[in-house]
Amino acid sequence: MASDEKKSISGGSNELEIAADLDEQQLEHLGYKQQLFRSFGVIESFASGFASINFIGGVRGMFFIGLLAGGPLAIWTTHLASIIFMSITCATIAELCSALPVSGSIYIWAAQAAGPKYGRFVGFIVAWWAAAAWTTFAATVAQTVAFYILSLVIVYELDFPGGVSNANVKWRTVVWIVSEGFLLVAIGVNFLSARWYKWILRGSIWLICLDFLLCVIWLPIGASKTYGLRTGHEAFLTRYNETGAPEGWNWILSFLFTCTLFVGFEAAGHVAEETKDASIVAARSMLRNVLASAIGGFVTTLVFLFCTPDIETLFSLQAPQPFVLIYSMALGRGGGTFMTVLATITCLLTCCVVILTGSRIIFAIARDGALPFSSWVGRVSSDGRPQNSVIVLSGSAALLLCTIIPSTVAFTSLVSVASVSLIASYGLTGLLRLVMTRNSFKNTQFSLGRASKLFYASTALFCALIFAVYVSPFVFPVTAQNLNFGGIIFGAVTILGLISYWLTPEDRWLSHEQVRQMYNGANEPVQTTDPPSGHKSNS
Repeated sequence: MASDEKKSISGGSNELEIAADLDEQQLEHLGYKQQLFRSFGVIESFASGFASINFIGGVRGMFFIGLLAGGPLAIWTTHLASIIFMSITCATIAELCSALPVSGSIYIWAAQAAGPKYGRFVGFIVAWWAAAAWTTFAATVAQTVAFYILSLVIVYELDFPGGVSNANVKWRTVVWIVSEGFLLVAIGVNFLSARWYKWILRGSIWLICLDFLLCVIWLPIGASKTYGLRTGHEAFLTRYNETGAPEGWNWILSFLFTCTLFVGFEAAGHVAEETKDASIVAARSMLRNVLASAIGGFVTTLVFLFCTPDIETLFSLQAPQPFVLIYSMALGRGGGTFMTVLATITCLLTCCVVILTGSRIIFAIARDGALPFSSWVGRVSSDGRPQNSVIVLSGSAALLLCTIIPSTVAFTSLVSVASVSLIASYGLTGLLRLVMTRNSFKNTQFSLGRASKLFYASTALFCALIFAVYVSPFVFPVTAQNLNFGGIIFGAVTILGLISYWLTPEDRWLSHEQVRQMYNGANEPVQTTDPPSGHKSNS
């Protein structure tokens, strides 16, 4: 019996080694050599996207935007539509992820969707979009973490010189210091050994789930015993128009809340070169992330619609993160503080994982030689991790946070490019798959089959609508004070991508030959080699 157990253990170990060999062979088939250490399994791959999205944090952060645009009725109806179409979008991207499981995935997928002729051009543009998006994500999440803690100043009625207001430069300075402090912690976590970081990823799943359970169980109990729950009519059928937009567009603007809960689902693809059996695990993790966020986000939204105070009280709450005040009202100071600390920790873990996934995009771009000092940026540490890319992304995020001091409007304008860029990347990829490469990428393990054209078209059209929402003014009539700078910043990033395309020699980054090799590699069977003799002897 003992010998059978040893054989089982040995056989399992050999299967993992063979899978790792196949991952390396597929990567080489696509034109790259294995540089990063493959240590992530199914759980870690799932956690990379689950923590990056953090649906419970997303609902808290965007809930009031949804209320202002359309109200409860618009929120839950557009949420259902978002679940359907973002699932279709994810399936479109997952099909490519399975055929091309490489770091920096989103711009590689878009480039390959364009085909060998136009792949280099598209790759440049989307690489800039993706790098800008994930860098600004890191800065945004760091500020969000600070908002949770600093909102306790109002809960405990602490005096602050000049008041808690964005108009107060002293308050903005404190927000900046605390944000930079949390960002520094997240950077430090990314320098932990791979063994420890696996537990960070796993812990993020458990803490986000705990946050979710307390919100859907404890918060309703507390609200029912204090200010009371909303009626069914108030929670489901009430409509608002605080944007000043025409009624139809006001309704559509609520997609700004519901679709943001899914942006970043492709994170598992960015760490594909560190994931075992990546062609299956990474794509499957993306689909599972969208499913988990769909269910968790929708349930959380419904609970919050019932558990928030009446609309007059709700819109009168003045705090960097109003949910901190809601928790305090429903659960008391002690309970509210506990929920705030828990939300702070889960959001901090999200910041850690965003840096992890985003830095792999920087690494991929540098690996191909497109960045200044690419040899240094793309250097991999002795334990197989791109630590210099972490420094570059985090340093850029830290610089973005500095704009909080002169003006929070400046910071908000700069980071507004994040969701716009990723939605544009998803939509462009779907369009290119429909028009340029609809019958390609035969090596995928997640073929859409006969539904592919419908999925590609749905992805392109829905993302075009959401892109319009993201760049649209949110308040009407439009003035210099309420202008949405998201489209302007997005345009500037796109122009930088065009300039870099024109100025970068083809032999420096993403040459046509390289694009064609990846394209062929995603369509031709991988020529596997025989496993080492040690594998045979144990079979």
